[in-house]
Amino acid sequence: MSESRAETAVEVAAAASSAVSAAGPANWRRAGVAGAAIGVVAAGAAAGVAIERLTVGRGMRRKARLALDSAGPYGALRGTPGKASADDGTELYYEIDEVEVDETLAPRRRRLFGRRAPAPVTVVFSHGYCLSQDSWHFQRAALRGVVRTVHWDQRSHGRSGRGVAQAEDGMPVTIDQLGRDLKAVIDAAAPQGPLVLVGHSMGGMTMMALADQYPDLIRERVVGVALVGTSSGRLGEVNFGLPVAGVNAVRRVLPGVLKALGQRAELVERGRRATADLFAGIIKRYSFASRDVDPAVARFAERLIEGTPIDVVAEFYPAFTDHDKTAALARFADLPVLVLAGVKDLVTPSEHSESIAGLLPDAELVLVPDAGHLVMLEHPEAVTDRLADLLTRVGAVPAGATVGGYGSTSSTARRG
Repeated sequence: MSESRAETAVEVAAAASSAVSAAGPANWRRAGVAGAAIGVVAAGAAAGVAIERLTVGRGMRRKARLALDSAGPYGALRGTPGKASADDGTELYYEIDEVEVDETLAPRRRRLFGRRAPAPVTVVFSHGYCLSQDSWHFQRAALRGVVRTVHWDQRSHGRSGRGVAQAEDGMPVTIDQLGRDLKAVIDAAAPQGPLVLVGHSMGGMTMMALADQYPDLIRERVVGVALVGTSSGRLGEVNFGLPVAGVNAVRRVLPGVLKALGQRAELVERGRRATADLFAGIIKRYSFASRDVDPAVARFAERLIEGTPIDVVAEFYPAFTDHDKTAALARFADLPVLVLAGVKDLVTPSEHSESIAGLLPDAELVLVPDAGHLVMLEHPEAVTDRLADLLTRVGAVPAGATVGGYGSTSSTARRG
């Protein structure tokens, strides 16, 4: 690594340290272990710079990343694009994959009195924090052509616009706002017909907020729900696999640190590039649990998360502490519901999914062994199989349809 990049890494470490200490000596003492923890992370970044010079060269690792990017075309699937407008004017980007009509399997029938065929079931996929619609790559590949799907990017993520209320008015992000965003996407991309809602992590919370604010929509149009690696509340209790004393202290200072770093976004983004190896290790630890994750898939996850600007990371983080939509789960009580989680998820532990299933006694609870937070990328076959079963049960997928080829970027879903 060049001297300039080494200096950038140290600058970022210093910025994190000064952000914590800015509140004064008394607050620093109260932070206690948190200060030490942040110091260790900062020191680790700087140490990584030194170690790198003694091991594999930066250029070689860069070539390896480029090779992985070209060998694993994950996230390359595209559909018919569209844009919805949120209530604050934010542009929300979505894509639609339509059903492939096979006239030999479904002979055309004469329409009586000019009536149109009923609107097809639409499956709406909502992604998680620091991801994009492309995080559903394997499920999209498997279901393509069999069922109508909508994939969208949450505000400030992926191809959607920066949140207007946040960028221009300084308003905090709320899960309720994300629920209204989802309603805007549904109005634009699937204004008619039955719906199946599928959400991962923050996407599941978005669905709960939608149910809380638009109960009539759930009652009249939603026919199935899938909640993957998500939570209805109590996220402030998650320890992220850290010692209890340390995580409690970190929680007290982390929002302030993220806010301060978000205000120095340009410097931090340079630092993220300079310490790419360190961030890759952290991303892998909190995304996957399996030891044999495909390196191309791991790299794909890195790209998704690295693509989220640090100011957006900081902006969204406080919303999770305030999130509590336990009561809203009752809106799903009479629907077929799939609740699925990785047993080794450190971000939204599987106990949260078990709690959701406990409040929805008719829901199907699936816990995937040796799986972390990005279970739909780590074990795509498990997620897609259970999702396909849900879609069959609600009539979204014909009984004669099959899905397959979880990893292909071609249209692998086919009618039986």
